[in-house]
Amino acid sequence: MSYTVYALKWRPQNFDAVIGQSHIVTNLKSALEKNMLAHAYLFSGPRGVGKTSTARILAKAINCKVGPTINPCGKCSSCVEITQGRGMDVIEIDGASNRSIDDIRTLRENVKFSPSSSRYKVYVIDEVHMLTAEAFNALLKTLEEPPEYVKFIFATTHPNKVPLTILSRCQHLNFRRISVLEIVRQLENIIKAEKINIDKDVIYAIARSSDGSLRDAESVLDQLVSFSKEKISLKDVVSILGLVEQEALFEITRAIIDKNPKIALNILDRLIDEGKDLSVFLQDLIAHFRNLMVAKITRADAKLIDLPEDICKKLLEQSQALSLEEIFSAFNILVVTQEMAKRFDSIRIPLEITLVRLSYDKKSVQAQAAPGKDSHVSVPAPKYEAPRAVQSKQVHKIEEESIGQAASIAAVYLDDAKRLWQNALEVLSKIKISVATYLGEGTPIKLEKNTLTISFPKNYSLHKESLEMKENKPLIEKAFSQVLNANLKVNFILAKEESIRNEVSHNPKIKSALDMFNGRVIKEE
Repeated sequence: MSYTVYALKWRPQNFDAVIGQSHIVTNLKSALEKNMLAHAYLFSGPRGVGKTSTARILAKAINCKVGPTINPCGKCSSCVEITQGRGMDVIEIDGASNRSIDDIRTLRENVKFSPSSSRYKVYVIDEVHMLTAEAFNALLKTLEEPPEYVKFIFATTHPNKVPLTILSRCQHLNFRRISVLEIVRQLENIIKAEKINIDKDVIYAIARSSDGSLRDAESVLDQLVSFSKEKISLKDVVSILGLVEQEALFEITRAIIDKNPKIALNILDRLIDEGKDLSVFLQDLIAHFRNLMVAKITRADAKLIDLPEDICKKLLEQSQALSLEEIFSAFNILVVTQEMAKRFDSIRIPLEITLVRLSYDKKSVQAQAAPGKDSHVSVPAPKYEAPRAVQSKQVHKIEEESIGQAASIAAVYLDDAKRLWQNALEVLSKIKISVATYLGEGTPIKLEKNTLTISFPKNYSLHKESLEMKENKPLIEKAFSQVLNANLKVNFILAKEESIRNEVSHNPKIKSALDMFNGRVIKEE
């Protein structure tokens, strides 16, 4: 007897077996009971969440010998044929490979014929968004006024690509991602029925890696069963999927909390030696800080975090060692690192820099740099001293050279702002670290009429908007006024494409990266 993979063997055969889509099931059951089924449905949502399975169940419900019913018997010839995928009156079409106008014309011709043995002829078109514009147009008339014995069910992962003319003729049901806990419960049912010897930690690891797709989780379990000889351990699933254990995320976050960059780098090096995918690790670390935020705010609400209770408790405990501002700051830095990593051939370098930056203890370094027996005396950066008042006898000279003098003074002020930029960020970080983090991505480009203009890359609108908030902008102005010893205002702008080269050349971080890798800035499209 041939082997049946779990994703097919455990495919739901009735509405009550559909996992994680109670809102969809309730809607369809109600429509069946009231005899108010639409002639066309659009099922949208991520992959592996039950769209096609639900379409088959609906086809069985309306064609069952005892139907239409919310509980198809599963035993009559119609139910059996649909379950086995050989029902003559339930036509499943792959929209990716049958997408041309000729394919839809054939469908239109076949629609005219009554069902051979069933109550309804049901057309299920998967990935319907792949149809060409001409094919959609050919489908419109039939979709608007189909024969009374025809039902259409469209499935798609990209409803935004379906024309509005089609959407307006369908009843749209949106399937959601399945939660980790719901996937865990279903995997436990499969494991119990199949008598699989597996560690509990493995189940959660599989569920977490599936990104809300029950089908993906079942496929991974299938792979593990065929791969492992006896008991399936966490080491097996980590080896196959390249996952990062939850414990590693707690360890590296602890290194950040303890301000120990050496341990942070050692953990990263260990993960690299184990063959872990660093892009997956970075994504998991971002999610970890999201979970820390939720744990801190909600006292580790397991429903919102969507992880086992023991992990939620550890998240709550770790979140107590961080302020919300520190969590926000780390999250922002990690997200920026993710964007920066796209420009490097290797993600390791930006990730190492970020981990050191997050775990770097500024207070400790400053203390070590203080005067001592064998230490060097650190010289603080000088504060800007405002120019002395111009003597009255020089007024006529200023009037004569007003244009030249103004340009010269503006240049001096801007140079000072750039020179003391890090000092201002240090002042801000002690007041509100998230503001300092956002501002650190900007570059001072102009200072005139006591207004300092700070430029951000064009895709950093979130930074600009956050810094312009009424509770943040005064803090920045106060910091610069304190460092420069002048009453300054600040203005934020997004860089224009044609000025990107000039602006980034003044950004010390980007300039350092360009020098290191012998790179150059190109125009972004």
